[in-house]
Amino acid sequence: MSGAFLKPPFENLERQHVAVSFGMWIFLGSEILLFAGLFAGYGVYRNLCPDGFLAAGRETDIVYGTINTAILMTSSLAIAVAGRAARAGFGKMAWRLLIATIVLGLLFLVLKGFEYREDIEKHLIPGAGFPLAQKGAQIFFTYYWVMTGVHAIHVTCGLIAVGRLAVAGRRNLAWLAGSASEDATALYWHLVDVIWIVLYPLLYLTGRAHG
Repeated sequence: MSGAFLKPPFENLERQHVAVSFGMWIFLGSEILLFAGLFAGYGVYRNLCPDGFLAAGRETDIVYGTINTAILMTSSLAIAVAGRAARAGFGKMAWRLLIATIVLGLLFLVLKGFEYREDIEKHLIPGAGFPLAQKGAQIFFTYYWVMTGVHAIHVTCGLIAVGRLAVAGRRNLAWLAGSASEDATALYWHLVDVIWIVLYPLLYLTGRAHG
């Protein structure tokens, strides 16, 4: 059975899993560098324009932000348990947990879409007609749109990857236990969640302790 999961040039499954995990960690490192640059820029401008960032932070929808945080944390738990269930021989449970991860990820994007619609209705887009006069408020929302937009793209890519696992697992439940793809996909999904956990206080909690 192990031969069905072994791909060239690897000689055994253990090395294949280690190589896939190592490659994924390198990729995740590049993703972390991308967001680290955005976080650093955010920090610099927040220090330069504290009043504008505090005022702008109070305009974000904390309800949507909090609900989406809970959704992503739950989805991260679901995909983690899916991997353990697959390795323990509970293929059907693992597949159902992958479906739950997909549903939660889609729900996140739907709620984010509703939030974006409200932001647009309130003219919280940098440029003409922006409602906040404080210096730096438009910079805050520039970072808001860029960081949440890039994050949403990552969620979409993660959903495609998890969907691939679900389709393959549906055809062959044993594949989930033996393939290195499950571990790599779970690592990527966890990164998506961790990035959001950083975005949540930066974008949704900013200014609320002062108002």
